[in-house]
Amino acid sequence: MDSDAARERALDAAERLFYGRGVQSVGMDEIRGASGVSLKRLYQLFPAKEQLVEAYLARRDERWRGRLAAYVARRADPVERIPAVFDWLEAWFREPDFRGCAWINAYGELGATSQAVTRQVRAHKEAFRGYLGTLVSDAGLPAALTGPLYLLAEGAMVTAGITGSAEPAAEARTAARLLVEAA
Repeated sequence: MDSDAARERALDAAERLFYGRGVQSVGMDEIRGASGVSLKRLYQLFPAKEQLVEAYLARRDERWRGRLAAYVARRADPVERIPAVFDWLEAWFREPDFRGCAWINAYGELGATSQAVTRQVRAHKEAFRGYLGTLVSDAGLPAALTGPLYLLAEGAMVTAGITGSAEPAAEARTAARLLVEAA
């Protein structure tokens, strides 16, 4: 198996296990077993578990933001793209393997001890906030709306992860529409 294939298999297994059970509860030997990549090869690719966690979060970030942007871009009206973010969140929250926000979860487990994970989490959150800022700007709305929309989305993610319900997205969408209308 070449390096790229081994890396992808390791990341697939890491994502499934880390997201499903938490980073600290999963050892490298479990990643080996789930990926079929030898432990020696796994450590050649990721000399430390923290590096595997970083790579998992970076890859998930790219895919997560890509899926969100593709969904939102289907709305022709720039103003309607804002509530579309919450529509997408609601669909995500309904996925059978939804277990909250991977970055919030990773930060909760490792933020106090891993600067690398903290950097990954902050970069993801800053990129998401920046994306919302672009949507607000494209809709011709005041930039000051970005922060409240971001907090609504983040609050919905945390609440959905804790409650196992998609309802927080609908509630946040209603509040987002009220904010947009008031602006």
